[in-house]
Amino acid sequence: MRFFRRFLVTALLIALSTAVAVTVRRPGRTVPAVWMMPSGPPAVTIARYGFEGAHPWADLTPFTRNGARARRIPHGDGVAVRFPAPCHREPCRRMILRALSRPALNPGRALFSFGATVRLSPRDTTDGQNVLQKGYAAEGSQYKLQIDGLAGHPSCVLVGEDSRAIHVAVADVGVADGAWHAISCRRGRDTLTILVDGAPRAGARIPAALRIDNAMSLNLGGKSAHGDNDQFHGALDDVWITKP
Repeated sequence: MRFFRRFLVTALLIALSTAVAVTVRRPGRTVPAVWMMPSGPPAVTIARYGFEGAHPWADLTPFTRNGARARRIPHGDGVAVRFPAPCHREPCRRMILRALSRPALNPGRALFSFGATVRLSPRDTTDGQNVLQKGYAAEGSQYKLQIDGLAGHPSCVLVGEDSRAIHVAVADVGVADGAWHAISCRRGRDTLTILVDGAPRAGARIPAALRIDNAMSLNLGGKSAHGDNDQFHGALDDVWITKP
């Protein structure tokens, strides 16, 4: 019995020594440390936008129409970006934030993830709102995060460059409740998964050979600043794209 107790204590000490205390820090914002067991190499950040500091847009350029402007609002200890409210009579305010294409933003056939933290009021839902997208379904290839319908269900979209097939994973929960939600899209070898607040909410099968490579810009908040642009009407923060 004494040997067994000594074995358990030793095993516990080894487990604790391999755990990692992780503290996430951003300018003006700190998330308390949590204990996590190592799960492999850290993700490689391809792009990240937090909209804080003296240069909040980084390599993004605001594009606006009809009097819209890029407006920052408080979010926790930091800031987020507020997009135009819904409009039912032209001329409507429209705005996107755009980053020019670069090779790192095209994952090809590689595994990758992308996501954002959003807040959308139930009174601001529409048929379709694009949060993040690169490329177009009808031209070349695409990856996209969107929020659709009156219930505000988020979904992830992938379109390969050699096929017009649109692969969609639609979450089984809505996020249009006026609260902040973290939404992410994860491309696996042959699956596309959407997560809401860290929990998987839906998945879709995709071809393992699906390839995303286009010369289009990375757009936040809509597909353009022109008419029928699938304008996002909420607030946006913590946009990111990573590779495992």
